[in-house]
Amino acid sequence: MLEVRDLVKRFGARAALDRVSFSLAAGQFTALLGPNGAGKTTLFQVLTGLFSADEGEVLVAGQSLRQHTVAALRHIGVVFQQPALDLDLTVRRNLQLQCDLHGLPGSEARSRIADGCEALGLTSDMDRKARELSGGTRRKVELVRALLHRPVVLFMDEATVGLDPKSRRDLLGAIRRAVDERAMCVLWATHWVEEAELADRVLVLHKGKLLADGTPATVAQTLGGPTLEDAFVAATSAAPAAA
Repeated sequence: MLEVRDLVKRFGARAALDRVSFSLAAGQFTALLGPNGAGKTTLFQVLTGLFSADEGEVLVAGQSLRQHTVAALRHIGVVFQQPALDLDLTVRRNLQLQCDLHGLPGSEARSRIADGCEALGLTSDMDRKARELSGGTRRKVELVRALLHRPVVLFMDEATVGLDPKSRRDLLGAIRRAVDERAMCVLWATHWVEEAELADRVLVLHKGKLLADGTPATVAQTLGGPTLEDAFVAATSAAPAAA
């Protein structure tokens, strides 16, 4: 569903992404694990078309993001790190706006909005303004919005930052259900090891380079630690030459 080939993005002399390559299959929940400043957000900005890569290629459902941008973006859903709801609109209007942008017919839009809100326990909040909701509930609304057009790839950029433990758990559970029910693939950027341990697969990004790729247990072994947390801390705390 997603193929990233030798991606390079520079800011001046610094390479925020340095020959990053990986591919994601349908029905896979993948955690992109990296400390602050690893390049996770830059990667997401390239994958969602906000930035252009200096080198390399991205394919989404077989469509080149560079050559067939609109066709590729049609298959993508995204929840960015920074909240992106219109706080003065109700939940229903925020979601309806997204449906309008994707050209969904009225009856289909209403059905998808109702189904999405019911799945995440938001039915009673549909006519409340977004500013009246808790941070966790706003995140659920953003997830419903990201799934309205039935994407095959979902990007979540540190979506649990600022959420309490229950809200984090609920959001992760909702993502898991979406992966199982829709067979889409999810790339979840995080710097929390406990979130990465719940993934099918972990990519470790540090200073723009991909250090490891595999199951949580495989990544721990690759990076030489008894646990994923120990291995991650050791690998990302090492001096640049050692890393």
